[in-house]
Amino acid sequence: MKITSIETLVCHARMRNWIFVKVLTDQPGLWGWGEATLEWHTRSVVGAVEDISQLLIGEDPGRIEHLWQMMYRQHFWHGNNIVRGTAIAGIDLALWDIAGKVHNVPCHHLWGGRVRDYIRLYCHLGGGKMEDFYQTKPDDAGRFAELAADAVEDGFTAFKAMAVPETMSLEGLKPIHYAEACVRAMREAVGDEIDIMVDCHARPSPRMGMQFAKVLEPYGLYFLEEPCWPEMPEDLASIQRAVKTPIATGERLVGVHAFRELFENRGASVIQPDITHCGGLSEIRRIAALAEAYRVSIAPHNPQGPVSTAASIEFGFATPSYIICESVHNDVPWRDEVVSEGYTVEKKGRIVKPSQRPGLNIEINEKEVKKHPFEQEVLRRTFYKDGSVGDW
Repeated sequence: MKITSIETLVCHARMRNWIFVKVLTDQPGLWGWGEATLEWHTRSVVGAVEDISQLLIGEDPGRIEHLWQMMYRQHFWHGNNIVRGTAIAGIDLALWDIAGKVHNVPCHHLWGGRVRDYIRLYCHLGGGKMEDFYQTKPDDAGRFAELAADAVEDGFTAFKAMAVPETMSLEGLKPIHYAEACVRAMREAVGDEIDIMVDCHARPSPRMGMQFAKVLEPYGLYFLEEPCWPEMPEDLASIQRAVKTPIATGERLVGVHAFRELFENRGASVIQPDITHCGGLSEIRRIAALAEAYRVSIAPHNPQGPVSTAASIEFGFATPSYIICESVHNDVPWRDEVVSEGYTVEKKGRIVKPSQRPGLNIEINEKEVKKHPFEQEVLRRTFYKDGSVGDW
């Protein structure tokens, strides 16, 4: 069996362009689907997939690890930057999809079988309309409470909110009071049985991040995400040691080596590698093995498209330290027309039971994808009050 071609299909889905990767073989009717979605870098990733594909045409798709090593190590530049890591991931996911189809089993069977009976999903406040999620004003505590109650009404037992505002490297009490008021409102709205996560989006400096972590500690967060830049594992570790709240990070880290530094610094209780960015299922499984050694939980970053979600779910069924899956459940109204998913989501509790459909349990309708061609994503810029550039 040989790889005959590698194609990309771009599907505009509101805030982002989904980038689907299709690996075709010389066996009739046998192909695999991957995803390489990276916001505001669509053209770069599509070009990177095309460049990397030249290494793989004519190769055996069953030699997944061998092909991954080729994609990562060949042509001198290692694949540990976000664009190339995303391109590698898209192809890698498709190769695992093919492997599951060849053996007629879901991918989690290929990795030692199922370790849990279901996977719990969490949502973003606003139901997945990501532009609304990012634009929600953190001084509107009542709005956060309403959105929190809506998420619980929709069956979720956990949700995440952007309750920490954009913050300069040093500010006074106003943003601290902002965040506390919003989180207090959400906790009062849903009670103690619901898990609340707060995403700082790596906006604060380490010192401001420490202040947010301490003021939010009494509200029993499931985790506090990226209270400072992920490139600063020592500072993340300082915040982690200062509070009981689990600290989470990792969505922007590419490759196992970046996570090794995080683990060595004890910088997080929860890691959030993104399957479509970190190097694919092959690399996230290495990251998971290292996380297991350090007894760190895994909650993958997953706001992308449907193949990313399917891969995250399959990965979760075979990974002991996996705790919860991010879900954007209402991103576009025509999602079911573009994708056929083999798994089902039970509304009560928002849990996913395992499927016996082979591979990644997903198929893409290429005809429907063509109805939603590439559109330039809306540029998002943020500036502080004095006009200096902020972290979005």
